[in-house]
Amino acid sequence: MDRRQRRRAGGTAGTVGFAVGIAACLGLGAMGCSFNGAAAEDARDAGDPVTTLRRAADTLREAGSSKATTSMEMATGGTRVTIRGKGVYDYRRQLGRLTVQLPQDPAGHTGHRPITELLAPGALFMKNRGAGVPAGKWVRVDTATLSDGNLVTGGATDPYAAAELLRGTRRATYVGRTEVGGIGVRHFRGTADLVRAARSASAGNREALAAAKGFARTEVPFDAYLDDEGRIRKLRQRFSFVNGRQKASVAVTSTTLLYDFGAPADVRLPLSKDIYAGRIAENQPSDEPNGEGEH
Repeated sequence: MDRRQRRRAGGTAGTVGFAVGIAACLGLGAMGCSFNGAAAEDARDAGDPVTTLRRAADTLREAGSSKATTSMEMATGGTRVTIRGKGVYDYRRQLGRLTVQLPQDPAGHTGHRPITELLAPGALFMKNRGAGVPAGKWVRVDTATLSDGNLVTGGATDPYAAAELLRGTRRATYVGRTEVGGIGVRHFRGTADLVRAARSASAGNREALAAAKGFARTEVPFDAYLDDEGRIRKLRQRFSFVNGRQKASVAVTSTTLLYDFGAPADVRLPLSKDIYAGRIAENQPSDEPNGEGEH
């Protein structure tokens, strides 16, 4: 399927020189010029950006599954940290598995093993969580109890929840064509509303998104890159909230890359006996990379 996209992407190379073509035609004056090629294609690509983006989550469900990489950058004051993850996601079952790596300390070392995260409707499971959790045990967090709806707490935004946020798109513009991972994509830029997204989300994400009231504003700016089949290839979302203790504005940029659609995504949730029963307090994610100091 990706090979077919590469062939189609090659056919749109003319759009790169679209601006040059305009300048050339203006210089031709009375000689005339036709834009039936690149211009028409560019107009078709644009379509209705708001409608296209609101449908992006449904298109992922139709795709079935994919591999994913995530990056979450947090900045407050002069401090900036980045947490990275990699794994697979089953969009039909809304189940995913990510291996999340904490950032290095200033000396270039990290004192934490990678965290394994299982993403499920209404729940986040973490292994190697630390903070006194016995080895081999999972920590389960009810995402509807989190003030950010688990959009940032886990150090990685659930890929399907990120897509469902686009259901709340209020304003969007078509920027143009580009490439992501060698695949031709359409670049859209806009703003999504958390309240609207929660109302339109699937049952698995509706409650968590509705609980996301800890942000400084409900509008989430984004850049979305969709392939010619309407599947998200790259999604960058920018969240902003206020740290309750330091009263400082915290900026969080979450970037999700999706690729290898159709890849196997066999995600199995832990058994009850393997879940740690102790309580873990939720803190704001501004002081620590993952909101609780260990992730």
